[in-house]
Amino acid sequence: MIAIKKGENFLEKKLTFKNTSERIEASREVKSIILEINELYKSNKEKKLMDLMKELTAVKQKIEKRLKGRPLTS
Repeated sequence: MIAIKKGENFLEKKLTFKNTSERIEASREVKSIILEINELYKSNKEKKLMDLMKELTAVKQKIEKRLKGRPLTS
């Protein structure tokens, strides 16, 4: 249940990352939380866990989108 608390805390905290290293760190943190919650989900299949994973995945995608930046035009 520690993973659930970590996930909820991550969603509650302010998601402003000033530089690239903070974004990378946040992305890795979210990924590890998602994987921990996934292990719990495999055992008991609670809808609450899946919803939490979906929310965290959306946050992770936003962070990674920002990391990749704009595509270069040719």
